[in-house]
Amino acid sequence: MKRSWLGQAQRSVKWCSDMTVSRPGILAIFNNVAPGREVEFEEWFQHEHLQERLGVPGFLLGRRHEALNGEPQYFNFYVTRSVEVLNSQEYRTRLNNPTTMTRLIMSEVFKDMIRTVCHQSFRVGRMRGAVSATARFVERPNEAALKSLLQQFVKDKAVACGEIWAAASQDELPLSEEERLRGGDRRIEACLVV
Repeated sequence: MKRSWLGQAQRSVKWCSDMTVSRPGILAIFNNVAPGREVEFEEWFQHEHLQERLGVPGFLLGRRHEALNGEPQYFNFYVTRSVEVLNSQEYRTRLNNPTTMTRLIMSEVFKDMIRTVCHQSFRVGRMRGAVSATARFVERPNEAALKSLLQQFVKDKAVACGEIWAAASQDELPLSEEERLRGGDRRIEACLVV
């Protein structure tokens, strides 16, 4: 399944290049928004959520894309220094103590949530583009074949980079309050991002 996404927002409360991290953690999120609730989602995401997440130690970059066509409507991801950041006490505390607005968004606005903690297992290219295409995998793909494919893609000067994200083990972490409010999340095994 291939999707194209138009980059909508990139905000950071601190500047740090994710290129300096040898094996960053990735929080990959795909979701829809309840019809008619897009303005609330935008307000929350732009003015509370993104800054809050980037304030957690180890979070380096947050990015959101909106689908040009297809579903889900939004593709968000965060780059962290390592996968361990996404299991840290600081981050778990944030997930388990949502703000009033986050409670509303999680329980009424987020729909069809796919959320997976990943590690970047491969990257080729030096920068991130404004538009991305993704392929989500529910089973572990042949990573060697994906690497070969990405190495061919980046020969095209229009392609900024390609990455493979592999799901990290969650070792039976308890359900967070945010996920409970959403009614549970689906997960992927891997993602190809170009």
